[in-house]
Amino acid sequence: MEQAGAGMIVAIVGAESTGKTTLAAGLRDALAAEGRRAALVSEYLREFCDRLHRTPVQAEQAHIAFEQTRRIAAAAATHDVVIADTSALMIAVYSELVFADTSLYAEAEAAHRHVDLTLLTALDLPWQADGHQRDGEQVREPVDALVRASLQRAGAAFSVVSGQGDDRLSMAIKAVQRALDPPSPDGPRWQWVCERCGDIACERHLLPRS
Repeated sequence: MEQAGAGMIVAIVGAESTGKTTLAAGLRDALAAEGRRAALVSEYLREFCDRLHRTPVQAEQAHIAFEQTRRIAAAAATHDVVIADTSALMIAVYSELVFADTSLYAEAEAAHRHVDLTLLTALDLPWQADGHQRDGEQVREPVDALVRASLQRAGAAFSVVSGQGDDRLSMAIKAVQRALDPPSPDGPRWQWVCERCGDIACERHLLPRS
């Protein structure tokens, strides 16, 4: 499914327990306070798990990815900015991690090419349990590596968001505000990615010291 509409799409992706949902809500509120028509597209997987009181089986993953993309596209058609608390790309990542199924990547990465700004949440927050949806701290680095690899295949530049509390939100707001600036006549919209092209090793200093 292709994304449609004029609204700028900001997708927040990253491993579990890295503050994606809190960050998405904070960004939407900050943009709304500026007078922008800002929409928050919540994580459909969470809705699915809360409704059925279980995690999905492999055969249900494609529908979850499709519905996440559909909701983002619908919001983009009627808002200035859409803050997506995850994208289909994350469903594809967990399909590989949990089911050894890589079949969802092609469509998820194609959909992600319509995202205007990707924010990747760093692994510098402590892991916390959250009902059916979290597998444990040990999966965060493998998930992070799979997310980065998928973003690179999609050709999607991303900004890493780190820090605690308001500092994390402030970093995300600055990235979004820069992306919202009108493009210069001789250049594209602002984008940023670590000069080591998303290599997780270059952000080890963000992780808590043991």
